Amino acid sequence: MQQAFVGVDVGTSSARAGIFDENGILLATARHPITVWHEAGSVAEQSSDEIWAACASSVRAALAEAALPASAVKGVGFDATCSLVVVDAAGYPLTVSRSGEQRRNVIVWMDHRAMAEARGVNDTQDDVLRYVGGSVSPEMEIPKLLWLKRHLPSTYRSAGHFFDLSDYLSFRATRSTARSMCTLACKWNYLAHEQRWSRNYLERVGLGELASDSYAKIGNEIVPPGTPLGAGLTESAASDFGLRQGTPVGASLIDAHAGGVGTIGGHDRSETAVDVCRRLAYIMGTSACIMATTSAPCFVPGVWGPYYSGMVPGFWLNEGGQSAAGAAIDHLLKSHPAYREALAAADVAGMEIPEFLEHRIVSRVASLGEAALFARDIHVLPEFLGNRSPFADPYSRAVVAGMDLDADIGSMERLFVAGLCGLAYGLADVVEAFRSHGVDSDMMVISGGAGRSPLVRQIMADTTGLTVAVPETQEPVLLGAAMLGAVGAKSRGSIAEAMAAMSAIGRLSEPTAPGMADFHRTKRQVHGLMRKLDRESRDAMHRIGVTAAIEAASRRTGSICGWDLDRSFRPHDCRARVGLAG
Repeated sequence: MQQAFVGVDVGTSSARAGIFDENGILLATARHPITVWHEAGSVAEQSSDEIWAACASSVRAALAEAALPASAVKGVGFDATCSLVVVDAAGYPLTVSRSGEQRRNVIVWMDHRAMAEARGVNDTQDDVLRYVGGSVSPEMEIPKLLWLKRHLPSTYRSAGHFFDLSDYLSFRATRSTARSMCTLACKWNYLAHEQRWSRNYLERVGLGELASDSYAKIGNEIVPPGTPLGAGLTESAASDFGLRQGTPVGASLIDAHAGGVGTIGGHDRSETAVDVCRRLAYIMGTSACIMATTSAPCFVPGVWGPYYSGMVPGFWLNEGGQSAAGAAIDHLLKSHPAYREALAAADVAGMEIPEFLEHRIVSRVASLGEAALFARDIHVLPEFLGNRSPFADPYSRAVVAGMDLDADIGSMERLFVAGLCGLAYGLADVVEAFRSHGVDSDMMVISGGAGRSPLVRQIMADTTGLTVAVPETQEPVLLGAAMLGAVGAKSRGSIAEAMAAMSAIGRLSEPTAPGMADFHRTKRQVHGLMRKLDRESRDAMHRIGVTAAIEAASRRTGSICGWDLDRSFRPHDCRARVGLAG
């Protein structure tokens, strides 16, 4: 009977399941949406019960599409966003929301409510911070736990477990409270290379009580990704998924890290062995992660890590990133006057808007790389949610320069390409930070929804000087999760073995067209000037004594300099727009 492995991926807006055979061939996929509750103040919340139900629906649908019996599935693996899940000792949800709704028990990765807490943690300058690029982000879990302790103390005191979302899924599947080394090292400041929590650090930041009971609430059994958990799927979880009780479950990965596992070890057309330390993984979804693997720790200021066994067990990981990637492009396009016209035309063509725009653009250029010339006179610093790396500035905001009053789809095309260039220049900043600290690469393997775009890949290749490749599979993140199931089932002896046997490299980017490297070099200079403008604008307003409340409100306006992703409406936003326009 054919052996199959299930990978379950929970992103920001949906849960997905993929079924793969023992060679990494995709047999079926399914997706189910999940709710995100957005509130003012960069608050984003979800429900762990709803997420679990979405996972179950996706697995059942994928299994039906593959037309496989449950007995064919030999292992299951989970990946998810690095969101914080809070449950009581029995595993029931506890609210993380000012609304008081118990079902809203997940603080989503992109939630930035803990800005002040992150700043306070960084002010300690504790030695632990060396292993996170020098500073924590409000996207990480320690600042979020501090926020809960200060603002929802009843939830904090009543919690039986604090989980990273992917660890919660493996707990729900097996009832094992073991945590993945990936989640704890990358998002919780666990010192994986020393196999310990730092009690001194937790006490310094104000969370010393988490050390009680041998750190039971945050994890006292920490295992490498792919480690078999408990006795496999419980009777209840197996019933939910339509699988057999006892099906092995491998310890989880963060979603981007599953994408890295599903891509960087893939064999190519050469006969030489793959050196994962010469390949970057770029996973582009709502946000983006840029991951470098090294055999020894490399300390890159402003870049998260180095994390031991943070992605590939036995290796170190440096993790750069962009807090808004796909979300930035979506926000730019939805803000354009031609959005509804473009949406209607894309629907007629059976395409999503980015694909529709790309099709129009590339049909009018001699080479793919020359499409970047559409953005000659418009420039975007797409930091709607701050800069994750290498500047580690969560307060930075988007800047757009060169806008006019054109309102047609052609104008939208130019803004679209400028946004892609802005993301590529943010990527180039991270790649240069890597190189300057001894982390060098020959190839970048890109995955995620936008990774399927030839235009995205070419702009990134022309900007960074790297060969940009796509994996052979259409679903590398799901494949990485399925590899965890294969290792957990002992069908593959290790993550490294699974990477070599189950993944492959697909298409490569084209050589850079004449003149395009110079074009991007010049636009990157403008990118740097916009970053300087954003930083100096904030500094100037701070110097004249703007109050914290007004400063926070100004960051939420829809102005072109200082733009973020806030969806709420306030009258002062309109005044700010009018003032800038005048």
